[in-house]
Amino acid sequence: MNSATIVQKLWNYCSVLRDGGMSYGDYFEQLTCLLLLKMADERSRPPYKQASLIPAPAASAARKRAYTA
Repeated sequence: MNSATIVQKLWNYCSVLRDGGMSYGDYFEQLTCLLLLKMADERSRPPYKQASLIPAPAASAARKRAYTA
């Protein structure tokens, strides 16, 4: 996946949240949090296999939200 695809997906999510009535600051905060959780999850998987900085219950809850979204 290239950076243009990622940017387009992010703007699509922004549009959905904005159309749902969220302000710019609110959806920026939510998407930033989701992006950081996704990055932390990816770093804990091969080939990086680094220890997660997110406690286990939060990591599993984030994974559930990410896959149901």
